[in-house]
Amino acid sequence: MSGICGLIANKRSSNKQDNINYKIMNMSNNNSNNDPSLALGKFAATTMPDGDWWQALWPDPEEVLRRIGVDFGDSVLDLCCGDGHFTVPLCNIVGRTGRVMAMDIDPHMLNLAKARARTAGIAPDAIDWLESDARAIAGRLPRVPNFIFIANTFHGAENKKEFMREIYSTLMPGGKFAVINWHHRPKSETTVLGQPRGPETASRMTPDQVIDLASDAGFRLHGVVELPPYHYAAVFDKRKA
Repeated sequence: MSGICGLIANKRSSNKQDNINYKIMNMSNNNSNNDPSLALGKFAATTMPDGDWWQALWPDPEEVLRRIGVDFGDSVLDLCCGDGHFTVPLCNIVGRTGRVMAMDIDPHMLNLAKARARTAGIAPDAIDWLESDARAIAGRLPRVPNFIFIANTFHGAENKKEFMREIYSTLMPGGKFAVINWHHRPKSETTVLGQPRGPETASRMTPDQVIDLASDAGFRLHGVVELPPYHYAAVFDKRKA
């Protein structure tokens, strides 16, 4: 959720810095131009909420992943994986014949994700952990993925067209790309545990906006999956060679 690669800012929760945090868009009203995290090469306008409401919002990440099409035997890249909220369930789905790669620019988040995987009993060699900038994936992966997944992070890319093209060029021909976003609804309407959650309304992307960017990069729309109460997943196919 979830995370935390090229150009992501304000990830750690100031209230619970020692707790596991979850990737999501910026909940603050800070000016991103003054955000020191931008100097670290992180996506702008994103942060990590505390785990209580994030778990309430995403109680079954494995079911979400199955709904967007991740399958047994897939080689999956969890792009901007954050603390691994979705990474560990990916391992459960792809099984021993599949592979999971988890990329994040933040070493602290990767350490949290590794700890989550150990706690879940995931074999140490089941996940390839990659500390890297998501804007430059090419040449940094140990294998070519046939599924790339990114959640609550794509909105923060400074150059979304270029980022989408990078994802397209990295994906195996015939593979799938899925991006999970908050719906473009007023923040005041997206409440979790009694409080408005998610990014400011102006930062949210509609499915059509994501589809247009993906189409320009060469993707074909596979489908849009509703993920109640406040999210959707836009799933795309890369043409076969």
